[in-house]
Amino acid sequence: MQKEPFVIERIYTASASRIWEALTVREQMKQWYFDLAAFKPEPGFEFTFNAEKEGFTYVHLCKIKEVIPGKKLSFSWRYEGFPGDSLVTFELYPEGDKGDKTRLKLTHEGLETFGDHPAFARENFAAGWGYIIGQSLPEYLAKSK
Repeated sequence: MQKEPFVIERIYTASASRIWEALTVREQMKQWYFDLAAFKPEPGFEFTFNAEKEGFTYVHLCKIKEVIPGKKLSFSWRYEGFPGDSLVTFELYPEGDKGDKTRLKLTHEGLETFGDHPAFARENFAAGWGYIIGQSLPEYLAKSK
């Protein structure tokens, strides 16, 4: 079982503060990410969301671990009824001379702790995060300027 974290990076034509809002304001998150009942970027805050795959609903249980406003957001990520615990970290780095570009680095560690359940295969995380970071977020940022 592969122990390297899954990492994806993208550069957006948007300020770090704009992307931080998209990552931490519930009303914005639900437009490109997941529809959460509540969200606060504060250590210790717990949130949950559901995702369906092949007719099964996976309940995601998450808890904020670290917040550096405008720069870093980390939270635990596990599934109700399944073993394993992982950590998702979003990091923002201003790029360019005018501060109008931002590099987002997403790291998802601990995927191997979910065992060999087919739904938790690394390629599924790669596809999911690839869509969220590579398509859904940039589309949201483009239409919400």
